[in-house]
Amino acid sequence: MTDEPQQDENQVAPQKPGILAIVGSVVSAAFGVRSSKKRNQDFTHGKFRNYVIAAICFVIVFIFSVFSLVQLVLKQSG
Repeated sequence: MTDEPQQDENQVAPQKPGILAIVGSVVSAAFGVRSSKKRNQDFTHGKFRNYVIAAICFVIVFIFSVFSLVQLVLKQSG
C-alpha cells in the first residue's frame, strides 16, 4: 500500500504549469492579452519565483531584440 492520497478517477489533480505555460503566460501578460481565468490558474498553481525569472528573461530578450533591430536599421540607412 502506498502513502499517496487516493483520488477519485473523475477528479483531476491540479497540475503545476510547465515551462511553456509559464513563458506563454509571461508573453501574453506583457502584451496585455491575459484572460482572468488563466491569471487565476497561474496564481493558484504556479510559483511566483518561476514567473519572475521568466519575466526577467523576457525583458532581457526583448530589450536585446529591439536594440539589435535598431542597430540593423541604422546600419542599413547609412
